[in-house]
Amino acid sequence: MKDMKIKKVAVLGAGAVGSYVIWGLSKREDIRLGVIAEGARAKRLAQGCKINDTTYYPEVWSPQEARGADLLVVAVKYGALPDALESIRTIKAENTTVMSLMNGIDSEDVIAAEVGDDKVLRSLIKVASHKEDDGYYFNPETTVGIIFGELKEPYRSERVQAIEALFGDTGIHYRVTEYIQEEMWSKFRLNVCNNLPQAILGAGVGCYVDSIHMKAISDGLRSELEAVAKAKGIDMSKTDASSGRGSAVPASARYSTLQDLDAGRHTEIDMFSGALMRMGKELGIPVPYNEFTYHMIKAMEEKNDGKFDYAGDRDKTTWAK
Repeated sequence: MKDMKIKKVAVLGAGAVGSYVIWGLSKREDIRLGVIAEGARAKRLAQGCKINDTTYYPEVWSPQEARGADLLVVAVKYGALPDALESIRTIKAENTTVMSLMNGIDSEDVIAAEVGDDKVLRSLIKVASHKEDDGYYFNPETTVGIIFGELKEPYRSERVQAIEALFGDTGIHYRVTEYIQEEMWSKFRLNVCNNLPQAILGAGVGCYVDSIHMKAISDGLRSELEAVAKAKGIDMSKTDASSGRGSAVPASARYSTLQDLDAGRHTEIDMFSGALMRMGKELGIPVPYNEFTYHMIKAMEEKNDGKFDYAGDRDKTTWAK
C-alpha cells in the first residue's frame, strides 16, 4: 500500500458482525463506507441498516464498484464464503487489506489462497450481537471488539497503524496483538465450548454455571480442542490473561448457533466441531465430544428442515436397531 491512509472501506456481510463495523465507521465523515450487495439484497440494504434503534445508510456497492477498497471487511456466514470468493477477488486491488471477522480459524487461509497471504491481516471480533425483527442489537460498552495483528514482525506495520487510525474515535473497541494466531484459537475455544452445548440444550448461557452436566460437556470439548492446538504448536496460554472471556452477556443470552437453530437456519458447525474433527483425524487425536456435538447439531438442522416430520406418515413403520 503506497498511501496508508484508509479512505474507502467495503463490508461484505451486513449481519450481526458487519453491523458492528457499520455502526462504528458510520461516524467517520472522511471515508467512503459501503456494503457489498447485488439484486434484491442491494435494494433491501439501500433502505438502511437498523442497528441499536438507529438506521444507518452506508453506500451499497456491487463488487465492481467496491474494487480498490483500502480495507475489505469480510463478515459473511461460513456457508456463504465459497460463493463470496469471487466478490473478494473482484474487490481486491494492489492497495487492499482484507480482514476476516468470521468465526472459526480457517477463513483467512481460504481467502488468502484466493488473493494472496500478504493481503490478509489476521483478526477476530468478539461481539454479542443478535437480530430482532427490526434490526441488530449489541451493547457497545460491554463489547470486547476487534482484535488484529500481523503474524510476524513488524507487528506495528503501516497497515496496522492505518487501521488503528481508522477505528480511533468511532466507538469501536479494538486491540492490536503480537499473538494473533493464539488469540484466534482462544476465540475458537470460546465458540466451541460455549456456543455449541447450549445450542443442543436450547437454553441461555447461564446453563454452564447452573449445571454440572453442561460444564462437563463444555470441559470435554475444551480438552479436545486444547490437545489439537498443542499438537499444532499453538500456545493459548500466551493470551489467557487478555482473551479468556468473551463479551459480557446476561444468563439468558443465546449465542449464534442457537440463534441459527431458533430461526430454522443451518449453523456454522462445520467451522467449529467439523474443523476439529478434520484436524483431529489428521493428527491422530480422538475428539469424541466434538464428534457427538457435530452430528447432534447436524441432526437438529435436519429436524428444522422437516426431515423428521412424521405427522402425515401414520402407516409408516420402522424397526429399532
